[in-house]
Amino acid sequence: MKAILIQAVDWYVRLHDSAANDSTRNDWQAWLAADPRHAQAWRRIERLQQRLGEAPARVAATTLEQARHQRRAALKMLAMLLGVGVVGWQGYRASPWHADYATRLGERRQLTLADGSRLDLNTDTRVDIRFDGGQRLIRLHRGEILVETAKDPRPLSVQTEEGHILALGTRFVVRQDDGLTRVTVEAHAVEVRPRLATPQVIRVEAGKALSFSADTAGALRAMAANPSAWTQGMLVAVDWRLQDLLAELSRYRQGYLGCAPEVAELRLSGAFDLDDSDAALANLQDSLPVHVRRLTRYWVRVEAKPS
Repeated sequence: MKAILIQAVDWYVRLHDSAANDSTRNDWQAWLAADPRHAQAWRRIERLQQRLGEAPARVAATTLEQARHQRRAALKMLAMLLGVGVVGWQGYRASPWHADYATRLGERRQLTLADGSRLDLNTDTRVDIRFDGGQRLIRLHRGEILVETAKDPRPLSVQTEEGHILALGTRFVVRQDDGLTRVTVEAHAVEVRPRLATPQVIRVEAGKALSFSADTAGALRAMAANPSAWTQGMLVAVDWRLQDLLAELSRYRQGYLGCAPEVAELRLSGAFDLDDSDAALANLQDSLPVHVRRLTRYWVRVEAKPS
């Protein structure tokens, strides 16, 4: 919840900035609708704002004015008032929001790194790059990347919240989820070291996938069909649950996208255009006994088709 509170603080400051416009407010509304916890965090911000409004004028001036004119100081101050604390603030400054390379929701990006390696960033991704005389390090703070390594005597690795992935001359996908890192190897192999189980090293060969937390790793499994199809703007599903497909599509669009429990377990296969999720939803409506219900462009739910 601390991370969400920090996001709410950031939105509060952005909305009170002189540069705020309709696009800023629309993005905030989409963030607010994306998760019930976002609304809960925002209510805490509003309650704090009300308390500041009841404070002596001099105190309020040194808080809300900072929120308007001293963004970094205001973020830190509000975070501490909300109980996030300095540790949470420092983690915020070093994480997803401030990175060497980043993509917005629905955006993808391809880079050629200084050593010639290829790096693709999927939707809503943040990475830092640290190359020096002894190593090539990619820090994945958020989202998903495809790495295709170039020949270089220095080792190349990816660091996530949960651990360390050493490339062994390879092409592989890494995804950072909440408390879990997912690795899929398309060529050659990688070595995985969970952060809190440092003696443990798991070799993942081509065609295999592995999920791991900070202290343990799951079983090796066969990789899904075309795991890097997103680099071509496609999502390939083979016998997926509808609920899982919608969860994946929701990573590429603003607002809420979900489904009713009675249709969640429907199975389907297909290839879907990530740049046109509305077309994907129309396709679902044509091929399954479902109806797409829209309250706004930011709130969409797939339900059972009326009889």
